[in-house]
Amino acid sequence: MTNPSPAVEPQTVYTLTHGARCLLGGNGVAVLLPAKQRLDGLSPRQITLLRTLNSGPLHVNDETDPDTSDLLDRLIDAGVVTMIVSVGARELYSLRPFRRPPTSRPTARPDSFELSRFTVVRRNGTDVVAENPRSWCDVVVHDPEVLATLTGLASTLPAVVRDRLSADLAWSGHAVGAGTEEHDFATRSWSPHELWFHRRSTVGDRGTSWAHFGPTRWADGEFEPLPARRERYDGEPVALPTPDLEALRRDDRPLTAVVEDRKSVRDFDDRHPMSAAQLGELLHRCARTRGVRTTNANRSVPEELPSRPFPSGGSLYELEVYAVVRTADGIAPGMYHYDSFDHMLRPVAPYDDPAVRRLIAPASLTLADGQLPQVLLVLAARPGRIMWTYEQMPYAVILKHVGVLTQTLYLTSTAMGLGGVAQGYGDTAAFAEATGADELVECNVGSFVVGTPRQ
Repeated sequence: MTNPSPAVEPQTVYTLTHGARCLLGGNGVAVLLPAKQRLDGLSPRQITLLRTLNSGPLHVNDETDPDTSDLLDRLIDAGVVTMIVSVGARELYSLRPFRRPPTSRPTARPDSFELSRFTVVRRNGTDVVAENPRSWCDVVVHDPEVLATLTGLASTLPAVVRDRLSADLAWSGHAVGAGTEEHDFATRSWSPHELWFHRRSTVGDRGTSWAHFGPTRWADGEFEPLPARRERYDGEPVALPTPDLEALRRDDRPLTAVVEDRKSVRDFDDRHPMSAAQLGELLHRCARTRGVRTTNANRSVPEELPSRPFPSGGSLYELEVYAVVRTADGIAPGMYHYDSFDHMLRPVAPYDDPAVRRLIAPASLTLADGQLPQVLLVLAARPGRIMWTYEQMPYAVILKHVGVLTQTLYLTSTAMGLGGVAQGYGDTAAFAEATGADELVECNVGSFVVGTPRQ
């Protein structure tokens, strides 16, 4: 068999990953930063190679000496080197680790494989990157023929290069055995977007440095923070009665009673709909703005931190409440925004608006006999309120806030003798159409049906 021509034989160049460095000591010792991993028993040849890596790329032949092979294995195992695969001067792709690989780099391609259903190819800055939440590295694509091969399109890459790429994709977890992800329950049960959301919104391989994760205030100095109060809707507002909180402190049902009696109510009595006073009490007790604290008041747009009855990360309170009223004594049917600052309902759209009808219709799927809600409370988020401060995790935090507000609505409804049930979904497109809001600026993130329960 004829050996492949050196002109098409893939080669690997090694560079330290971003932020990594080798601290060289005496007696054959080095420490890898930022992992603070110690390497002992290094030969003079290996120390020389580490000095080369500290100053730039390390070029090695495929037929490397034992010292070089041993050092590269240790560096790869530590997850501190990026491997750039090329043919001559033509860079093809890079394996860019964010943690250590589980095995040594294979020399042969797998017999049967396919691209993982969790791999996503996207632009990241100036790079085209294949990412996978189950992988230990990203694959950075430098050559369009690699992209074609990766996505299953026709490719003119030499077979020896395709074999090297296939072996690396399998090693990195971007390629899996044909059919394995469909036949294994653990991988079949996770939707790609849900696994991505889970891994990228929590601390882990990509978030351990906190460089671009958590309350980094990344937008400060580039964008102004959003005000705590949403821009008012036009139209004549509906003033809501304010409950007597002192009387409620004295006479309300005990917490243990409402927690134990809480249940999802799906059957409502339209002959006795809830009243404006009841809706006002529910919203006042659950979602009113009790006050606003201002920080950095000397800037052009100060940072405003409200206080409401339910908790919110950073006191940012990005959630808004909309009431879609079908029947309630003292309130005309329609869609309203709850102005939590002035404790009133501001008209958004008439009840017979097609978008409002689409917004409320899915709720009947979870109610008895297909009935429509007396009142549907739509929970919306102004993501910019929280995304100005937090990176990667804000949408996950928004959903946590939806959960705590939903439980507050449940318990308060129970204490008031009302019935309520949370909805597991909502029509985001209908909400955007009814409100006229850009989904990136304000979006539907939850809903809660409330009314008078049928006895």
